[in-house]
Amino acid sequence: MADMTKQLEAEVLAAYEAGQALNIVGGGSKGFLGRETAERAEHQVLNLSEHSGIVSYQPVELVLTALAGTSLNEIEAALDEQGQMLAFEPPHFGATDTIGGTLACNLSGPARPWGGSVRDHVLGIRLINGMGEHLRFGGQVMKNVAGYDVSRLQAGAMGTLGVITEISLKVMPKPAHTVTLTQAISADEAITLMNKRAGVAKPLTAACWVDGVLYLRLAGARAAVEATQTQWGGDVLEEADAFWRKLRDQQHEFFAGDEPLWRFSVKPTAALAELDGDQLLDWGGAQRWYRGEGRLGMMQLIATEAGGQVSLFRGGGRSDEVAHTQPEVLQRIQIQLKQRFDPKGIFNPGRVYGWL
Repeated sequence: MADMTKQLEAEVLAAYEAGQALNIVGGGSKGFLGRETAERAEHQVLNLSEHSGIVSYQPVELVLTALAGTSLNEIEAALDEQGQMLAFEPPHFGATDTIGGTLACNLSGPARPWGGSVRDHVLGIRLINGMGEHLRFGGQVMKNVAGYDVSRLQAGAMGTLGVITEISLKVMPKPAHTVTLTQAISADEAITLMNKRAGVAKPLTAACWVDGVLYLRLAGARAAVEATQTQWGGDVLEEADAFWRKLRDQQHEFFAGDEPLWRFSVKPTAALAELDGDQLLDWGGAQRWYRGEGRLGMMQLIATEAGGQVSLFRGGGRSDEVAHTQPEVLQRIQIQLKQRFDPKGIFNPGRVYGWL
């Protein structure tokens, strides 16, 4: 384990005193997220890649604490030895993915509606604020809620509220048995069926539709999985782990190519949007991906009608806004939070929104 806390504190304090903007980088696999501006290229890099290691792991208590630069591979290897896992299935965009970057970007995989998001599994964090102060929020036990909301604020903040140095997470046992069922149906039929399946007490842990095929993953006790498999029917998918891993990591063929990638977070019951291009439905219909050209304003209208929001996830013009426009009241709250945590605005300025 390599704890670089003191060095990081010193670098942040020096940047605060000089008014120098910092570009916070871990493994670097998620650098494509957020806005890309000319100013960002001029920011001083604050590198957390060597701030790495598992601080403590208590399998019986289902709690793991790691430094923010610890790779997902290292964490998942340690959990695998104990038959445990990160239930939110964090995406891997490369071998260098870190747990800090996963929380900062609020990334969760196919199990998100059933296993919870990364934010739901955070018990506590340590963080360096914009004045170089090292603070602790939350704790290392599941019943500890002190400061828990501050820990959750880091999910999706992309480092704009501080430098995450340490994270405590709850972990879960791996399921005893897993089966994936497939069925060739239309997108509209899939939306109806996914919502129907999600509305009953069955061991469903993932539901996705792509290229005319619905995929339902069952995981849990063998008896429950097999009983549900018999009741629901469908074809059993061989090499199912590889399918869900490719979907999680955006290595599925749908994500290939240079066209802009849009992410919609909408009501799972919303009708399929009329877009000129292929779509992929995940999270039981609540997360929808679209590859194709478009304007953020137009995409926002589509997302709002579907009861949700949209962002330009990858590619396209990234110097303008790439995230859904926030109501004025939420903008004021976010600006106030930014001022409290980072009064000089040195952490990733403009990364999430041009006004933040």
